[in-house]
Amino acid sequence: MNINDLINHTGEWLKGKGSHADIVMSSRVRLARNLAKRPFPNRAQKRELEDIMEEARAAVGKIDLLKKCEFIRLNDIDQIDKQILVERHLMSHEHAANTLGKALVLSKEEAISIMVNEEDHLRMQVMQSGLNLDDTFALVSGIDDELSKYLDFGYSMHWGYLTACPTNTGTGMRGSVMLHLPALVMTKQINKVLTAVNKLSFTSRGFYGEGTQASGNFFQISNQVSMGQSEVDIIQNINGLIRQIVDQEEQARQALLVQNRPMLEDKIHRSYGILKSAYLISSQETVELLSLVRLGIDLGIIRDLDRRLVNDLFIRIQPAHLQKIEGKKLNASDRDAKRASVIREKLTPNGH
Repeated sequence: MNINDLINHTGEWLKGKGSHADIVMSSRVRLARNLAKRPFPNRAQKRELEDIMEEARAAVGKIDLLKKCEFIRLNDIDQIDKQILVERHLMSHEHAANTLGKALVLSKEEAISIMVNEEDHLRMQVMQSGLNLDDTFALVSGIDDELSKYLDFGYSMHWGYLTACPTNTGTGMRGSVMLHLPALVMTKQINKVLTAVNKLSFTSRGFYGEGTQASGNFFQISNQVSMGQSEVDIIQNINGLIRQIVDQEEQARQALLVQNRPMLEDKIHRSYGILKSAYLISSQETVELLSLVRLGIDLGIIRDLDRRLVNDLFIRIQPAHLQKIEGKKLNASDRDAKRASVIREKLTPNGH
């Protein structure tokens, strides 16, 4: 697979479709699995990592659900391409950092990705647009079932699936939903919501995953508990929580429209104007402004843009994407200029 192909199309999870797509950007389900009688990646030697990778490659080649997937050895691609895969949420920063004996299985539409020899031997991930955890889980579960016919996964009748991190032991499953919650932030209700999320044994992260703070009013909500519950129970619990948050965001949006429409329209149109006219712009400022433009689209305040284009821009304006588009390495100020140019080109007919 040519990484250039990725930056020229919109990933499945960014398409802005599906249930509650105005608030729920994406749904993701990840399963962690390890091969029995093999050391975890952080304890394995080079030869063992290579053997595990080859065993995974052979199994992947036998699975109908993965027939159209590419098996990418990370040592075969350069640093910019690795970072593009991270920016597109297809693999972790940790997976890109030390690529010895590591690989990524990736579908063309970016719905399926499997990290080989990250923290666990396999981390299977499916991402879909909108609130769609049920179908997302069904697909990743089907992949898991098929792979288990050819790979002997480490499993304990007492503990469940064995994982490198004890918090993942049990089902080995993490379900997560990316939410856009600008109205809850504007009405200062977000802290109350996040406090409730934590009390219910869920966790909140930023747009770029673990270790990141919320930016652009995006919050990634996922389960913390993997043991003692079935996969179906976990999915149901996440669905129930997300629907409550969606309801609160919808109410907050309507309250803003009724009580503060002039202020809201001003913020949104100012943001749109800056994005269309700026010649230098940072990543952080872009994310904040795009968040308001996305809200404007969803509320019908901005009518000449679609959600998919704005969703794609959140990824396209990241450093590795900009350097890939430009065809060379860029320093910070050059990236700010290129970012502004890319945004103008996407948001205005003539790019200026």
